[in-house]
Amino acid sequence: MKTILVTGSNGLTGQKITERVLATKDFNLIATSKGENRFPVKEGYIYAEMDILNPANVAEVVAKYKPDAIIHTAAMTNVDTCESQKELARELNVGAVETLIQVCKEFDIQLVHLSTDFIFDGANGPYDELAPACPLSYYGQTKLEAEEAIIAAAGKWAILRTIIVYGIVSDMSRSNIVLWAKGALEKGEPINVVNDQWRMPTLAEDLADCCLLAVVKNAQGVYNASGKDMMSISELVGKVADFWNLDKSLIKEISAETLNQTAKRPVRTGFILDKTIRDLDYQPRSFQEGLAILDEQLKDK
Repeated sequence: MKTILVTGSNGLTGQKITERVLATKDFNLIATSKGENRFPVKEGYIYAEMDILNPANVAEVVAKYKPDAIIHTAAMTNVDTCESQKELARELNVGAVETLIQVCKEFDIQLVHLSTDFIFDGANGPYDELAPACPLSYYGQTKLEAEEAIIAAAGKWAILRTIIVYGIVSDMSRSNIVLWAKGALEKGEPINVVNDQWRMPTLAEDLADCCLLAVVKNAQGVYNASGKDMMSISELVGKVADFWNLDKSLIKEISAETLNQTAKRPVRTGFILDKTIRDLDYQPRSFQEGLAILDEQLKDK
């Protein structure tokens, strides 16, 4: 049985990986995050505090547990915050990855790294794995630099690129576009939603599955790991309203430029998933199926 170490285990994807491992018992799991463990179940795996910005701490934890693979989910993902806090964004999104590259080389560990559609400018989506990158934002730039560092290091690695991850964490402490739209519409609040950007939203459970498949299959290379349905952001929010029978008249469609966001966003991303489906047996759910899964989880809350 392989041992996996997960960074950012308190985050959405990190928690879903923990859920999957506890359900299948296919791996020994070392869950790591900064601060205390926020996952409600504390049995069946090891939790270790680890600060990915502290290379000595990372080396110490990895040397102690000697995992077969590290799944790196921790990152600064708020696009506008990356633009305004460039130094911290670089430390988290590039520096931490360089630390992991070193320890993975030293202990012959597979590195499974999460990347993003924001390495592209959105002029030619959907993209395959070989499409040339051209980030519009500092966030996209840092994620691209991390990819380049991993590829240049020539160790055992898989890069999984994803798009708009949605789902719920155990304590409901993290929001995403689906929960935001649902929450606002349930309160009767009008919301502005862009109608000129297109994405393929990804269920967190699907992304967690893909991370684990990459380990099982000793994946090497770049893989696209998103949802399979392309839609505009306004369509996405409209589908959320339809699913929960909420008032769509509260949704005001606007163009992206009227938002005056700090960072530029790509217009149309999306991924061609053929390689990941073929090589990793990745089976992403439809957006409708994803919403149904969320609905069941929310009922349990």
